[in-house]
Amino acid sequence: MNMEPLSKVDPTIAQAIRNETERQAEGLELIASENFVSDAVLEALGSVFTNKYAEGYPGRRYYGGCQFVDVVEQLAIDRAKQIFEADHANVQPHSGTQANITAYMSVMKPGDTLMGMELSQGGHLSHGHPLNFSGLYFKVVSYGVDRETERIDFDQVEKIAREHRPKVIMTGASAYSRIIDFERFSRIAQEVGAVLMADIAHIAGLVAAGLHPSPIPHAEIVTTTTHKTLRGPRGGMILCKESQAKNIDKVLFPGNQGGPLVHVIAAKAVSFLEALQPEFKTYQKNIVENAKVLAETLIGEGLRIVTGGTDNHLFLLDLTSVNLTGKEAEKILGEVDITVNKNTIPFDTKSPMVSSGIRIGTPALTTRKMGSNEMKQIGRLIADALKNKDNDSRKSEIRKQVKNLCSDFPLYASRLAKH
Repeated sequence: MNMEPLSKVDPTIAQAIRNETERQAEGLELIASENFVSDAVLEALGSVFTNKYAEGYPGRRYYGGCQFVDVVEQLAIDRAKQIFEADHANVQPHSGTQANITAYMSVMKPGDTLMGMELSQGGHLSHGHPLNFSGLYFKVVSYGVDRETERIDFDQVEKIAREHRPKVIMTGASAYSRIIDFERFSRIAQEVGAVLMADIAHIAGLVAAGLHPSPIPHAEIVTTTTHKTLRGPRGGMILCKESQAKNIDKVLFPGNQGGPLVHVIAAKAVSFLEALQPEFKTYQKNIVENAKVLAETLIGEGLRIVTGGTDNHLFLLDLTSVNLTGKEAEKILGEVDITVNKNTIPFDTKSPMVSSGIRIGTPALTTRKMGSNEMKQIGRLIADALKNKDNDSRKSEIRKQVKNLCSDFPLYASRLAKH
């Protein structure tokens, strides 16, 4: 086996990694679903656990040599249960969508009715989109937001639930900036005899820190990713009540996954330990404060924020007032090294690939220790770029300011220094 470094074995891939590290370090990452993991998490991800097959669960494996795998996975489970005060945790899902597949399959059969939030109004593909497995295998009814307030329309939720009597009501969102009332969803689910699920992929870190109400007391099954605000490796997790535990575990394996990614589970365990530290709550508070300040700054620059603000880590910027599409704005901001993603806004008349908005989030920049002053500066830079989309000299100046700002908050400096 070749034991030479990557730069010798595959210089093209090595250069791509170097380029991506520089891109992350030298630009402003405002995609709400992205974050920067610690060096410790990266070390676990690159460990020899990537070599190990470990089908099954701690103490119940189908392969030998899993004694150290069991240590890692059990730590991840115990830490997850402690963070969220949950009865049971399964840390094997490869992604949030894999977690949702398992959650649905544990209580539903193909053709059963699933009720979830409309994707174009803030939901997620795996909550019933017709092109997703959730829309292909289940009958889907969707709820959305009130046209005036742009917040979840609970009158509509109640009406749809009573009319269709869904087997499952899925709560949670990928582009919704306000507190989700899990308790009210629970009352509706109980009334119509539905199983309540909560996908907290975006707000898991906020829930862990007590900055957003937890769905754990109200939902039978809770799914999440382990990245985003939780700041772990890319992956998924399922939390559930003890009554659901055996079925969840069986449906995940052997139901729809094979061998777990043990190196990822090791990295999850590391990130969960980080989330149990006192400074993690401070970090989450700073995420929310930064999102509020950034949104307020953009409003002050004459731009419209969907719902008028944010309670969490993200918000949607409506670009119709500046006669831009989300696709155009994503490109303009990318040219000045500010990374965002185009996103539909409620009742959008444009397609998702064009859209009328962009989604903006603060977890990654907060990880870099940026605070309110930087958010004000970034808000002004965003507005400046959007208003001067055809002014190359102005965009060049904005790009320089972005690079200078990033240099004050270095990221992965030791990794860049090695190359």
